[in-house]
Amino acid sequence: MPLGEKNGGYEDDGPQRSAGFLSVNQQPAAYGNTYVYEPDKSLSRMTVEALPSEEHYRKLSSIHVDQRPTMEELMVGEKMHKIEEENEAGDMPKLSGKVVKFGWIEGVFMRCLLNIWGVMLFLRLTWVIGQAGLIQGLLVITLCNVVTGVTALSMSAVATNGQIASGGVYYMISRALGPEFGGAIGIMFTVANSISVATYTLGFCDNLFDLIYDLSDFQGIVADRENRLNDLRIIGTPVLILILVLAVIGMEWVTRVQKLLLLMLILAQIDMLVGTFLPKENAYASDEERHAKGFTGWSVDTAKDNVYDDYLIGDSGQREDFMSVFGVFFTAVTGIVAGANLSGDLKDPGLAIPKGTLLAIGFTYVTYIIFGIMVGFNFVKQASGNTEEYLNTSGVYPDIANCTDAANAERVRLNLTYTSCGFGSAHDQKVMTYISGTGYLVYLGCYGATLSSAIASLVGAPRVLQAVGKDKLYPKIDFFAKGNGANNDPFRGYILVFLIAFGCLMIGELNAIGKLASNFFLAAYALMNLSVFHSSMTKSPGWRPSFKFYNPWVSLAGCIVCIALMFLIDLILAISTIAAVAILYGFMVYLKPESNWGSSAEALVFLNALNNTHSLNELKDHVKTYRPKILLLSGNPAHRQPLLDFANLLTKKMSLLICAHIMPEKEQDTEAFKENIQAWLRDHGIKSFYAISHNDSFSQGVKNAISLAGLGKLSPNMVLMGYNSNKDDINNINEYFDSLLFSFEKKMAVGILKLPNGTDYSSQVGSEETIIENLNSNKGKESKRANIEAIYRGVDGKPLPKSVVDEIQQFNKSKREGVIDVWWLFDDGGLALLLPYILKTRKQFADCKLRVFSLSNRPEDFDENTRNLANLLAKFRIEFSEVLIIPDITKKAKPETKAEFEKLLAGYPLGSIQPSDIAANSERTNRHLRTAELLREKSMASELIILTLPLPRRGQCPPAMYMAWLDIMAKGLPPVLFTRGNQTSVLTYYS
Repeated sequence: MPLGEKNGGYEDDGPQRSAGFLSVNQQPAAYGNTYVYEPDKSLSRMTVEALPSEEHYRKLSSIHVDQRPTMEELMVGEKMHKIEEENEAGDMPKLSGKVVKFGWIEGVFMRCLLNIWGVMLFLRLTWVIGQAGLIQGLLVITLCNVVTGVTALSMSAVATNGQIASGGVYYMISRALGPEFGGAIGIMFTVANSISVATYTLGFCDNLFDLIYDLSDFQGIVADRENRLNDLRIIGTPVLILILVLAVIGMEWVTRVQKLLLLMLILAQIDMLVGTFLPKENAYASDEERHAKGFTGWSVDTAKDNVYDDYLIGDSGQREDFMSVFGVFFTAVTGIVAGANLSGDLKDPGLAIPKGTLLAIGFTYVTYIIFGIMVGFNFVKQASGNTEEYLNTSGVYPDIANCTDAANAERVRLNLTYTSCGFGSAHDQKVMTYISGTGYLVYLGCYGATLSSAIASLVGAPRVLQAVGKDKLYPKIDFFAKGNGANNDPFRGYILVFLIAFGCLMIGELNAIGKLASNFFLAAYALMNLSVFHSSMTKSPGWRPSFKFYNPWVSLAGCIVCIALMFLIDLILAISTIAAVAILYGFMVYLKPESNWGSSAEALVFLNALNNTHSLNELKDHVKTYRPKILLLSGNPAHRQPLLDFANLLTKKMSLLICAHIMPEKEQDTEAFKENIQAWLRDHGIKSFYAISHNDSFSQGVKNAISLAGLGKLSPNMVLMGYNSNKDDINNINEYFDSLLFSFEKKMAVGILKLPNGTDYSSQVGSEETIIENLNSNKGKESKRANIEAIYRGVDGKPLPKSVVDEIQQFNKSKREGVIDVWWLFDDGGLALLLPYILKTRKQFADCKLRVFSLSNRPEDFDENTRNLANLLAKFRIEFSEVLIIPDITKKAKPETKAEFEKLLAGYPLGSIQPSDIAANSERTNRHLRTAELLREKSMASELIILTLPLPRRGQCPPAMYMAWLDIMAKGLPPVLFTRGNQTSVLTYYS
């Protein structure tokens, strides 16, 4: 395609003339103060610039941070008086008491074990093996753990994407998917856990009565053995009150009690394993009774009989199947969020939640598999329970495992105690008591499982409700936000959950409600998986989980499976659950709560901004959804392809790129030119807008482009340009300098890319031919994949040398494997760190390592500053290979560096730099010369250098001197990107 006219000015090296006002050999009488100042003066006393610090990133309410100097202060060069902001939380009372924080073992691993090792292990695992057989039974256990494992991986990713506060699953989902889904899950999770408190309490009381009935002739308090509901209510009420008292006393005592319950669970499991090696009687049943009801000891014949499924008619009158068994057992593994719900009580949630949850899932999976195999080898599926059949020495009686109609008829004829097979692993819930060594320790395990789950639910639900209250998502719900004591315990939430649980306890019949609670948990797991997929697909730079072992497509599959399971387990309850989510979601949409959490929903709105501009304008800026939206001063993009390719690396598939061309006012007929440029951009696979600003003044043209580019939130926040190497045109230099000043005054971030051979190839490229190879094998369909090859010819019509072509395509084709050096000299909000992070997500820089350089105020602070910066980078989840602190930036530059700088100054027009300007900027000049020395010492072999751009100040520094500073620092180096943010945070370590 034909190329447009050259946009003049920023790559041509003109003849140099000596300025004649600065020489190394001049007498110190005239210029003695040029590089001389107090040797012990700290860097903080020389500049108002702030060094990178964790303190600058603590405030999350907005992108603006007060601790860092504002752009106005930097432009003036001195700090201004600030009005102290009011505490957003108001005058919060000082919490008293002992703060209790848990590590990953006590806080997550132990609590997940207690919840996953539930009563299902003792009462229903045997039923699963009896119905489904060993093959399908173990498959059920495996599939259940696959679902929870995928969810745990997703939860680990969300939990490590910054620090998370209290609220557990609610906090993670709400911050990832927004308040609509978060608010719905918060309420549903609170209700589900409140119901669970009642169901677990009833389960404890039921097992307690079973043991009492086994040991005595007790017939009940106000009821009988068969109809014990009122007795359950009577015993359940004080148990529920004791659990409430335990929660009120504090988390420390809760943990102590749970440790005791965990010990009970472990003892019960050991008892079950030991019992399989005791072939005779145990403490619970005689030898005859034990074997008559199905126990065989370790037997290969028993295992062969248990290999395949044998689904029987269930209590509902329908034959059980794989999905019905799966639905029953899945409730056993839903306790994976027990630790995450206490996120506010963990020392390091980002470490504890992934480590504790995943280890607990793996550990309990192994135990369930072991006990499943144990049941398959030791207990028959069906047994009559008649001891006469076990002792059948005469051959009159049928075999205890013969459950045919003929055998049952024979039992009726012989007047046996049991005339049908009501025992065996497929029928009897007491199988584990017959298998175990004592029998009674199984009851102890059931007590530990039910009580621990009830305690976990009563402790976890109020904390979720408290988090919802703090966010003020629903009217009046902030009543439950108040906490008490050093651990901010939600006493009001405790009372509410207790009342809900007490009401459910009085109802008594909780089978349907309990299944609904299980559906609520599945809905939460589905949304957890969805949040990871959603966050990954929005490609937000704020999505940087330090937990890397997740995949968005696996998370999507986990979400689909969870939703499918809801419908397969119970269609009506699944519809009810989705209706509840929809109603609460709609209520949130109607209320429009004031929340600004940087969720992936907001990031998705940005990506759809071209078609949903009005929706995008409704969102507030947030540090987590920040991305560089670039206004590229490209001129004709075809002339500066390296500059355009570099900008495209920063914005491709994730942000806005606008190419601005400043044209003289006389050139008004530009429609055909625009069409050619848009075609060129399309042929090169670059998604960018192209805008022309007509003005004879370059700086005014830039000013107009900044003011008019974009629409609403879809507007640039960063100006990127090539380096101006023109030294002999002072008007050109002044225009360039003014464009920088105006960019900063408009609160824009600024980047200047300097390449060894410049970015403008208009003088070498005469024409370009683009060849696009369609990679789609389906004919007749538009391809989304294409191989693009460009053939460049010089002004003489001949192909350009390969070396020149490689320079033109250096950011498009070549893959680099060296290091990216980030010289984060002053804290501008973190842009100097975010840009290399984005570059490392591209294949061109993916294999590069990141080195970060920064400054120290004093040499004695070197070690502390190194540690602090390394910790800050780790909190940002930005991987780096090395952190280097420069302790002596204020040291005098070497004489040879000064001489080189003075020679460089001589190339600028006479009168453009006055001696008074040199004296006034002596400290800054020396600092830049020292920076140049350090860059040459440490970064000569780098693939790319990202360097904090010195801030231009109107009236304090001549434009020519400013350009000389940039020149001396980047001279002879690999590609250098000078960059400076606008003093607002673009990074955060909060979730």
